[in-house]
This record gives sequence, C-alpha cells and structure tokens, in this order.
Amino acid sequence: QVQLAESGGGLVQAGGSLRLSCAASIRTFHVMGWFRQAPGKEREFVAAISWSGVSTYNTASVKGRFTISRDNAKNTVSLQMNSLKPEDTAVYYCAAGPATSTSRASYDYWGQGTQVTVSS
Repeated sequence: QVQLAESGGGLVQAGGSLRLSCAASIRTFHVMGWFRQAPGKEREFVAAISWSGVSTYNTASVKGRFTISRDNAKNTVSLQMNSLKPEDTAVYYCAAGPATSTSRASYDYWGQGTQVTVSS
C-alpha cells in the first residue's frame, strides 16, 4: 500500500515561515507536489516537482514565496513557505503522480493533509 505522510504544518504568525515535508512509503514517484484546500473552497494546486528536479508553481498563490524541493534517495518532497499570509491558511496535501499537472485528477496518491494556519 502506497502511503504519503505530510508533516510540518502548524500555527504561524503572518510574515513567518514553515517548511512542509512529505515522505513516500513505497517508491520515488515521477512527480510529487502540493495542493491546498481552505474551508469552503476547492483544492488548489500549489507546486510540483519532477524526479529530475524541474519545478512548477501556481504563481497566483505562491507569488515567489514558496520553494519546492525533493530528495529522491529519501523519497521525500518539501515545501518551504516564507512570508506567509492569512490567505495561505489551508490544509496542505502532498500528492504523487506520473506527470506534472495542475489538476487534482492527474495525481494518483494523496497524503492525509497537514493544517497550516497563519494568523494576522
């Protein structure tokens, strides 16, 4: 059974930073990424990175503040989030799939999510 486990979420003041991490239990996926879902809203693409290290961002939401990275040897992907804003508050989900996509349907595996709350 494939499992993705997120960690690193929490409560932070606006302007602060958090680093999220996701560990895959079985294998290294071609593409791993992050989505987020705020209360009452649809799940939104945040960033993704290929096995070779090519990254893709949702520039509308990230605005140069987030950086995605991965360690293939450890089957992990991280999301460094800086200059956090209250609108970044959401449950952040790790996802894995065969190719880079901004669509939720393109990802085959999902973590349970980790809560990120940014206070003003």
